[in-house]
Amino acid sequence: MERDPSPGGARRALGRLLEAVLASRREANAVFDILAVLQSEDPEETQEAVRACSRLFGALLERGELFVGQLPSEDTVMAGSQGATRKYKVWMRHRYHSCCNRLRELLAHPSFEVKELALSTLMKFVQLEGAHPLEKPKWEGNYLFPRQLFKSVVEGLLSPEEDHSLLVSRFQEYLEHDDIRYHTMQAATGVVGQVADRYPEVPPAFWNNAFALLSAVSLPCQEISSSSFYVKHAELSHKWKVAHLKEHKKAFQLMWLGFLKHKLPLSLYKKVLVIMHDAILPHLAQPTLMIDFLTRAYDVGGAISLLALNGLFILIHKHNLEYPDFYRKLYGLLDPSVFHVKYRARFFHLADLFLSSSHLPAYLVAAFAKRLSRLALTAPPEALLMVLPFICNLLRRHPACRVLVHRPLGPELDADPYDPAEEDPAKSRALESSLWELQTLQRHYHPEVSQAASVINQALSVPETSIAPLLELTAFEVFERDLKKKRGQESVPLEFLPAQGLLGRQDDLCAQHFTLS
Repeated sequence: MERDPSPGGARRALGRLLEAVLASRREANAVFDILAVLQSEDPEETQEAVRACSRLFGALLERGELFVGQLPSEDTVMAGSQGATRKYKVWMRHRYHSCCNRLRELLAHPSFEVKELALSTLMKFVQLEGAHPLEKPKWEGNYLFPRQLFKSVVEGLLSPEEDHSLLVSRFQEYLEHDDIRYHTMQAATGVVGQVADRYPEVPPAFWNNAFALLSAVSLPCQEISSSSFYVKHAELSHKWKVAHLKEHKKAFQLMWLGFLKHKLPLSLYKKVLVIMHDAILPHLAQPTLMIDFLTRAYDVGGAISLLALNGLFILIHKHNLEYPDFYRKLYGLLDPSVFHVKYRARFFHLADLFLSSSHLPAYLVAAFAKRLSRLALTAPPEALLMVLPFICNLLRRHPACRVLVHRPLGPELDADPYDPAEEDPAKSRALESSLWELQTLQRHYHPEVSQAASVINQALSVPETSIAPLLELTAFEVFERDLKKKRGQESVPLEFLPAQGLLGRQDDLCAQHFTLS
């Protein structure tokens, strides 16, 4: 093809070649000129070539001018004595394969516009191949789908070299179709296994791309219907696996289990656990298969354990999971960092649910109340405004633990018998102790905190205090709330004797030992 340097020259030249190929089989060799432009380094020319290929092979698929069946070698057919029509169809089918291979390569093009156009063109071919199959049915009513072509698309999305999260988000619109979703799950399962076997250490880019694709898959709640298929069929056969929701759930389960069995980056574990309870577990055919993954994550400690709580909560309450050391592990998660982590609200919401049962032993609840009270001594005000009602709710639910704040006939204690270093709540001796930390917090510098700590001075009311509005309270919100409070001049506390100088009054300890020179 002669290069036309004028604006739109490539488009006009490709248009002429396209019309010639579609008008006469004698001009079939012009396909080479069109495919050659796909190799151009100019993104504009490449896009024009992709559009030309889309129109060309789209028309040939609809006309039935591509060979159908097991594709023979091009050299064998051309040298043989088959008819001209058969030779043309085989030859053009090979050109179609060359085009698809190049489009697959363009999914890694530096220009996102080229990537996006290559993706949409490949998906157009998937739809046309589904409607006009290039393989012969093995039996009447056999379900045909261009699996090889579609798998190459998924392989392009799951690049080990570069981040394709933006391209995956573009692909997400196709996942609304039931057949595309089903085959995406199957293809992704195979690609993840192949890449993990190919690389001694899988690049992080691949895992991030895989997670972006897997997390974009969302199963429907209702049964599958033909109207939601990308490749249209007159009617769905009950013999087709793609037509049954339970088969989709099986594919979804295999996809996630195949992904999670590999060693993933720590940051990716957190992302998986964040969506586990609402985007993964409800759609699994057998949610209990996630027990091993969640219990291992819960044993890791830190933020990983906090995030694993949601999934474990579902398995314990809905699927009768037995976890003997669960409360011991939960108790171990209570350390000073729990008030500062990103997932604080989620952790205390779940801890509140786990400690809501009235059948829990008193020593266990007392250990949690005592550990939280001890941690409260160094907690920021916004966390205290949530954790103090949390502790009081524990005392309301479990009257046997109220001895921690009121023990009329108890002995005088010279030291706190509670052992904060003990990992087993049963051996911490919390029930022998008292919540003296709450009395200490009644002298807190923040008036709302001291007021919340003073609740234990009166008999605790029966209705619990809802901590839901306090779970996500931030220091900024507390500060803003304080600024908006209107106080009368008479309520402002003032010192009776005014300070004199930087070191205070003459009788102050500081002024006795230091002087300004």
